Amino acid sequence: MKINLISLIITLSVFCCSYTIAEEKVSNNNTNLDKRQSLGLTAAEKADFLAEMRQMLTSIQGIMDGIGTNNRALIIKSARYSGNRMARETPDSVKKKTPGTFKQLGGPTHMKFEELAVRAEDDEMSELAALTADLMKNCLACHAMFKVDK
Repeated sequence: MKINLISLIITLSVFCCSYTIAEEKVSNNNTNLDKRQSLGLTAAEKADFLAEMRQMLTSIQGIMDGIGTNNRALIIKSARYSGNRMARETPDSVKKKTPGTFKQLGGPTHMKFEELAVRAEDDEMSELAALTADLMKNCLACHAMFKVDK
């Protein structure tokens, strides 16, 4: 069981890093080939938005660390940081620019973080790992569909 969780953590870490590197290569080297929809944010909005994305990744890392070390408090703290609180703090100017398809992914993603925080109190760590993997499908789908390019 512990080996499976460690394998999952390593796999997710490698996947996230390689996905980010590949995504940067596409947007830096082949901007005309990048068919993702631009969110059209200003430079200031982009900086805030990308900070939120990094925080979500930090939350995932904290959740996985908590799962790997059986630290429920860390899972709860990490998940809550990217839950509804983050969604409520998104500036109105950004909310107005994001298309419905973005909101259809974003809202449920923040809710999955909230669900993780609640379920971390009692669920088995393997169930929390599976929920985290499911949450990351939303992250990957969003990054595949949208870009911030100002």
